[in-house]
This record gives sequence, C-alpha cells and structure tokens, in this order.
Amino acid sequence: MPKHDHKSALKIIMSKATLRWADHVPPVELWAGPECTLNRVHSRFRDQFEETGHTRRTEDLDLLSQLGCTKARYPISWERTAPHDPSQRDWSWTDDRLARLRQLDIGVIAGLVHHGSGPAYTNLLDPGFATALAMHAGAAAQRYPWIGDWTPVNEPLTTARFSTLYGHWYPHSRDESAFWLALLNQIDATRLAMRAIRIHIPGARLIQTEDLGRTYATAGLCDQAAFDNSRRWMSFDLLCGMVVSGHDLWRRLSRMGFGDRLRAIADDPCPPDIIGINHYLTSDRFLDHRIRRYPRLAAGGNDQRPFVDTEAIRALTPPPQGLTGILREAWERYARPLAVTEIHNGCTREEQMRWVAAAWDDVTRARDTGIDVRAVTSWALFGSSGWDTLLTGVGRYEAGTFDVSGGTARPTAMVALLRSLATGHRLRHPVLGGSGWWQREIRLHHPEVVRAAPLIEQQRAVIQPPPPTRPLLITGGSGTLGRALAAACRHRNIDHVLTQRHELDLADASSIAGALDRHYPWAVINAAGWVRVDEAELQQAACFEANAAGAERLAAACTRRGIATASFSSDLVFDGLCDRPYDEGRAPSPINVYGRSKAEAERAVGCLPGRHLVVRTAAFFSPFDKHNFAVQACNTLARGVPFIAADDETITPTYVPDLCNAVLDLVIDGETGLWHLTNEDACTWASFAMRLAKASGLDESLVDHQAGATLGLLATRPAYVPLISRRGKLLPPLDHAIRRFAEEFTGQDAQIGPAMQRF
Repeated sequence: MPKHDHKSALKIIMSKATLRWADHVPPVELWAGPECTLNRVHSRFRDQFEETGHTRRTEDLDLLSQLGCTKARYPISWERTAPHDPSQRDWSWTDDRLARLRQLDIGVIAGLVHHGSGPAYTNLLDPGFATALAMHAGAAAQRYPWIGDWTPVNEPLTTARFSTLYGHWYPHSRDESAFWLALLNQIDATRLAMRAIRIHIPGARLIQTEDLGRTYATAGLCDQAAFDNSRRWMSFDLLCGMVVSGHDLWRRLSRMGFGDRLRAIADDPCPPDIIGINHYLTSDRFLDHRIRRYPRLAAGGNDQRPFVDTEAIRALTPPPQGLTGILREAWERYARPLAVTEIHNGCTREEQMRWVAAAWDDVTRARDTGIDVRAVTSWALFGSSGWDTLLTGVGRYEAGTFDVSGGTARPTAMVALLRSLATGHRLRHPVLGGSGWWQREIRLHHPEVVRAAPLIEQQRAVIQPPPPTRPLLITGGSGTLGRALAAACRHRNIDHVLTQRHELDLADASSIAGALDRHYPWAVINAAGWVRVDEAELQQAACFEANAAGAERLAAACTRRGIATASFSSDLVFDGLCDRPYDEGRAPSPINVYGRSKAEAERAVGCLPGRHLVVRTAAFFSPFDKHNFAVQACNTLARGVPFIAADDETITPTYVPDLCNAVLDLVIDGETGLWHLTNEDACTWASFAMRLAKASGLDESLVDHQAGATLGLLATRPAYVPLISRRGKLLPPLDHAIRRFAEEFTGQDAQIGPAMQRF
C-alpha cells in the first residue's frame, strides 16, 4: 500500500467494523443540542446562550431528559472559560451544567469552539491558535475525564468560509489564502486537541461536524460548482489524511505554499470516529450567472464573473439530493460511522416537525441500505437569535423544540415528536400528514431551473399524496380573520375546513353539533363573531349573542367531544387607565359594549373544562383587507388627501398574517388559557399612520392628528391599551410587519441575502 493511501486503509478497517455493527443493528439514537455559537463580529463577542437566556436557566437541562435523548452536544467554550488569559480559567458555570447532565445520565459530546475564532487574544489566522486550543482541550479533559466524545471545532470549513472568505465574522478577511490558512489552523487545532484529550482519556472519540451541502450550477459555472463540491469535503479529507498528491485540491494548496502542512497532516491524521453531518434546507446551493433572473438577491461571484448564489431548493427541479444523498456520498467516501449532528428548520411549527420527521426517515432508509448512521440530533433546542443576519446584525429570535421568548422554556409540539421518535413510536399529529414546503411548489422563489437528475433522485422527488387526516375547523368564513386563517393553512399545507354561518351557526346548538360530528376536527378556531364596535352600542343583545353566548356554545360542544379550541378577544376588555402595558394577568374592565361582550366570552370559555385557548389581540392590519385602518390610511394618503387619526389613543397594531401563523403554532402546540398576541410596539393611531406612510413612500405630513373624542364614534375607546405578553413574544417587531405590509401594498421587492465572494 502506498505510504499515503490512508483512504484505502480506512475503508478496509471500517468495513470490518461495519460488518460487526450490521450483525446487531442498534436503534437510531436521538441526540440533542442547544444552539451554542459563541463567535466574534469585529470587537463584539456574541453568545447564543446569553441571547436565548440559557446561561440563566439551570432548569433547562432537566427538559432534555424528557425528550429521551441519549447524548447532548454541549460546549466547554474556550471563549467563556478563558476569555482574557489562557492560564486563567473559570470552570464554575460549566461545572454546574455538566454535572447536571451527568446526573441525568445524558452523555456529553463536548464542543470547544463553535463558529468562533477563540478568545480575544487569538484568532483563526494566529499561528498559535492550534496549540492554544489544545491547551484548553487538555485542561478540559483533565477536569472532565468522564466525557468520552469531543468536537474540538464545529464545522471548520464553514467557519473558515464565513470568517475569512466572505468576511462576515472575525477576523473578517476576504482572501482565499487566508481561508485555507484558517481551515488548516482549525484542522491542526482538532488534531492537537484530540491528542491532548487522549492523554487523560485514552478512548476519547472525535465526533467531527461539518455542513456537506452540495453545489449545483448553470453550465457556465460548472467549474465553480466542481470546485465547491471538492472543497466541501476538506474538513474530513484533511483529518483522514487524504489530502495528498493526486487529491483534487492538492496542487491548488501547494501552489499557495501549504504543501508542507498538508504532508504533516497526512503523516499524522486524526480520523473522526463518527462523521457528523449538519444539514439544513439552505445547505445545498445553486449558482446562476443569469443575475437578472434574481432581482431580490444580491449578486456575488468569483474573480472571473458575477453570479447569484441561492438555496438550491428555491430554484431547482427536481429538488436537490438533500440529506439522503449526502449520507450516501459520505458513506461511500469514508466508510465510517455517520451521525446527523444538526437538524433544525426555523419555520412554522408543523414545518419544524415535518423536517425532523423527514430526517429521521432519511436515516432509517439509509440504514436499510447498509449505511451505518448512528443518530439524529435535534438542534437549537432553545431556539436561536440573529441567524437571519448570519449573526452580523440584531436579527430575530426563532423558536426551537422549546420557545424561550417568554423568558422560560415553553415546550412546543416538537417535544412530543422527539419523544416518540426516541421510543420508536411515531407521533400521529394531524399536521404531520402534510408534505413540507420543500416538497411543494411554494418552495420555488425564483424562475424554475430543470436539471438532469439520476433516476434514484427522480423517484425520490415524486411525492405521494398524504393519507387523509382529521381537519382543523375554522369558523367565520365570511370574515377577514377566518379567511386569513384559511389562507395560512393553505400555505402551510394544513388540512382544514372553513365554515360559513349556514354550515355552522353559533346561535344554533344543533348546527354546531352537526358540523363537529360531520367534520370530526382535531381542533376548532373560532374566528366568527361581532366585529362592529360602534354598532354594538345600539345592538347590545346581538353583539353578546355572537361574541359571548355563541362562543361559549361552540366551546362547550367541543369540550364534550374532546376537541381543543382557540378563540379571539380584544384589547377593548381594558379601560385604558393603567400607566403600563397590559399583560395576561390584568383583570378586564371594559368601557364599551363590544369590550364587555369579549370579557364575558373570556369568562365563559375560561370556566369550561377541556383545552381552550383565548387570544387577546388588537388593531388588525393587512394589505388583503380593504376595510382595515392601514389600507384606508394608505389609500387616502396616496390620493394626496389628509387622513384623520387619533393621537390620544395608544394601541398595539397586529399584522394579520403574523397573528394567524402564531395562533396556528399555539394550536398545534396544544396551548390553553389567555395569550396576548400583537406586534408589541405601542403607538397612537396617528403615529401608526405616519409609520405606514413612511414605509409606503407617502407624505407623512398629510396625517391629521386629532383627539379621539372629535371623531364622532359611538363607542368610547380606552386611551391607553397596549398589550404585552408574559407568556412569549411570538410575533415579529412592528417595523418588520409594517415593512412587509408596505411591500405588498406598493408591490415593492426588497433585496435579500448577503452577497458571497467565491474563489
């Protein structure tokens, strides 16, 4: 065997191990991990544990045991432990957390650097980076000798790309030579770290993680795609000692002066004991030189031509090979045990669930073909913050298996799914019957590009229609909210029934019973009722019948059938005399008929047994309803006519599409009780109109500020009723909602996505 033919040797060794594994195939393990990135952008260190509050909640770890996971990816962060001096380490925070995981009998896969460049005294381009990390690794192993699994550096190649090729993260280089240096420094750091760890823990295993997404391209960019597809393997190729003469990238790196380092690594490799694959819907990429086809995307390029780099799932038909193909490729290349070490989809709840379930199915099918895949890891357990900006800006929080937007870790429907997967009994939630967005036509955000695909991929791309499931029933089919909820269900592929009054009349108990028995829904969202606030002053009985008696009648019928419900209330249940925003704990004190009808509905439904969610919300706006305040304001201002709005009534506007998505998530989660849902930014009606005008390019000076009492309205409005939630902040900020409203209203297209430079 040639001196450097490590690949052949590894395959022989691992094929024997695989035969032993195949003799007794253990079940797929569920691993889990909180998003633990601690990285640097310019002079600021950004810690996901701080931003999600995990550093302050010791009880979080107890929740992991409820999932049935056998291992947790958890950090012994270099930046947190020794932030100022490599010889001065503070283990106290880590001691407490790791001890609790040990008590819970959850194995630890210890990470040392996660998308970071180390503490302030080093960086990815520092010649001393590898030895310094190895010192930290040895100290960690000496302190925690019971930890058998280690990931010294998470995603070395991805981190090098974002830090030294695209310049997003520290040290912000945009140079190919710097990129390769950063990668080699991380590979050496991994090798030296494992050597230091094994001094104290001889049997320590390296579980190396990387994103192995494939690149597709138009014919004019096939060379770039070929390069990307060779480069994506480099973390593992280097560790396995495979980057030798004859490797696709050997000559390129040697010409840059890295030949001696490559030879040193190949002579002393550190093959992963388990190859960890981190896979996202954004992992597979598509490069297109026809940049005019993508007006909403910023163009990047290489040193020869500009092109667009976008998610392959958004453009290609058939869709990219995804996790199934990557598992097969990685197995054929390395013949080493695999694990899916990150799976997460920052999306609506059912899509999160479908993505994890699909990954589990992909792994099951791969194992059926003889591929040794050990585990699937549910990532970002407590959500993540700022990844929509690639951690370069404030960004948004997105929930994980637990939602921590309310300050505590609230279990979502993901918990039941993961627990069922861990125990081998698939959860049969009705929303899992629908295919994910990545399997439907809505995935295409750009002009469709048809690619030639192997037969096996074409067969996998054919989606069978899901079996029939119990629907979600929505009342109020003629109203704004009912129609918006149904539209959200269609977009999210949630089987639903939208009823009109002749199909389900809230005033008729037999009509309610007939509809429930006919459709047999798993949940009911009541979007019907009286909405005309001023007319309610003249028709009190009719308002109370629709909003209170009818709501109670429907909820009671659902209780008798074991069906969960959700219904809506209003900020008008409050008198506005408080000097601070209203949360769910404040007692109602309405000052008009409409508010009293909603307060009575809250009381009546709240007294019933069963599972009932009541959502208080306020000041709807949407570009899809011509009667709401925002559309009327913008239409008036667009004609150059002054628009009158109250400047002494403070409210919290609510963007209807955001509201619908949040309500559907809560219903899927099985939440009950009162919940305030708004875009949580208090403003007067007049200031709201001005913000709408500014976002829509209209004249703000035409907004006529008037006292509410002068507007001639029959119903008294409270002066100050902003709503906040102590249970969780589920809707985006108001400015984000206003921007999306304006884009729809004016037909604008905002540019999205950072440009990426390729080499």
